[in-house]
Amino acid sequence: MVEAFAVASGKGGTGKTTGTLALGMALAERYDVTVIDADTGMANLLFHTGLTDAETTLHDLLLREADVPVEDAVYERYGMSVVPCGTDLADFEAADPERLRDVVAELAADTDILLLDSPATLNSKAAVLPVALADRAILVLQPTVPALSDGLKVQEYARSYSTALAGVVFNRVHDDEGVERVAEQAERYFEGPILGSVPDDDAARRARRAGEPLLAHAPDAPAAQAFRAAAAELDVRAKDPDEVAERFRSAVVPERP
Repeated sequence: MVEAFAVASGKGGTGKTTGTLALGMALAERYDVTVIDADTGMANLLFHTGLTDAETTLHDLLLREADVPVEDAVYERYGMSVVPCGTDLADFEAADPERLRDVVAELAADTDILLLDSPATLNSKAAVLPVALADRAILVLQPTVPALSDGLKVQEYARSYSTALAGVVFNRVHDDEGVERVAEQAERYFEGPILGSVPDDDAARRARRAGEPLLAHAPDAPAAQAFRAAAAELDVRAKDPDEVAERFRSAVVPERP
């Protein structure tokens, strides 16, 4: 059984990739987890997982003339299966985003949870596709009114593709940011629950510099504990992998909703 989540934000700099890997490692204590860097234009996941020298990446699988087995781009790291994306501009331009649906469909056959680290801005078909293909979306937001506005736009996009909202994770939270007020607004306007509140933590920045996921670099840090708590709140609704794979392959995704 499998469920696919798009981890999205609506803007860059919210700690979305850090959150994707943290949630993935926490969920991997109970499930088989596959994390895919679906941000084909601004890939970051490989820097967070020590995979900068990966020979095969998602870009290789998305090339129009590609004849590369999907498993060649899957690396076992930190208790998860990780599919990094490359950073070469020529490969990005040559990649066919439509091929992502077949890659994800094949990966869905051999995992419990798929986490798609999605592009921050939904301004192209390549950016929208991960959200459109996912069963549900997880929003990683900072607790500010502009961030809430961006998150609501992602929710609107997701709804237009029949992708539900699994919940919201507030990240990089400071005590003086009016978190309670923002959380009240979020509970009013978002269709999913507030999964957790993650404090701004130097451990996350140190982890990025070390090229490691937060939960591997500083497992006892306050931010790591908060991400574990958020993962525990996530209501996983596994589906038949064959049905999920067929939906990926047959979904019609317009350029914009």
